[in-house]
Amino acid sequence: MATDYERTLGVVEAIAAARDQCPSGGARAVAEGALEASKGAESRVLREQAWLVMNALQGWRGERADQVRRSLASFLEKD
Repeated sequence: MATDYERTLGVVEAIAAARDQCPSGGARAVAEGALEASKGAESRVLREQAWLVMNALQGWRGERADQVRRSLASFLEKD
């Protein structure tokens, strides 16, 4: 089955992908913390966590990394 890297991920899905697939241990830890902090939290907290994760992913390269960053950026651009 081919992976669709063009699809925009939901914010939680994007953060989970970063946690599970990014090669950087530091970025994975940030994503794990973001998921924990976002449980039951208001939308402002989820936006803050998405921003933190996106910044932690700066060194991650490839199609999946681009998809995750694009998805997080799309979420952050929304009002």
